[in-house]
Amino acid sequence: MSLVNLSHVCSHLNNASKARLALTSINNTKLHLKLCLALQNDGLISSVVRGSRAPPPLHPILGTPSAVDESEGVEPVTQSNVASRRLWLGLKYWQSEPVLGKLTMVSKPTKRVNIDLAGLRRVIRGERSNSVEGLRSPGEALYISTDKGIMEARECVEKKVGGLVLCRVR
Repeated sequence: MSLVNLSHVCSHLNNASKARLALTSINNTKLHLKLCLALQNDGLISSVVRGSRAPPPLHPILGTPSAVDESEGVEPVTQSNVASRRLWLGLKYWQSEPVLGKLTMVSKPTKRVNIDLAGLRRVIRGERSNSVEGLRSPGEALYISTDKGIMEARECVEKKVGGLVLCRVR
């Protein structure tokens, strides 16, 4: 797991939302895909589509990228083009403000922050646990890499698992 690349993704998403982009792309890795799917499940981004360097076609009504099957002329994944695959993300805005707030890394490449279930409960209540600040507002989210995938902190408490704290959305 490369936290350096994940920090690049966080800063890229911050810059894309400040620039009011509707569509942006990041490198296609398992970690990035799982984090983007978690962001989509929480309603912070509108769509996640795997594609090539060229952007996928937009949905005619919604204006978000739509997944197209290989029968419609999309280049199939081969050994020679697997490194150039991208994740295309549709960003959401509400009243001209980005839904996705500021993403900040909690774990750094030089200092990984792990948290257990008791620490997660304190963080959700708004208290500080070791080096992790508590969640203060209802829109804040903390994403954690667990054995069961990347989950939001409240979901981790429901499933009673802890793990590596990746990033925070304010």
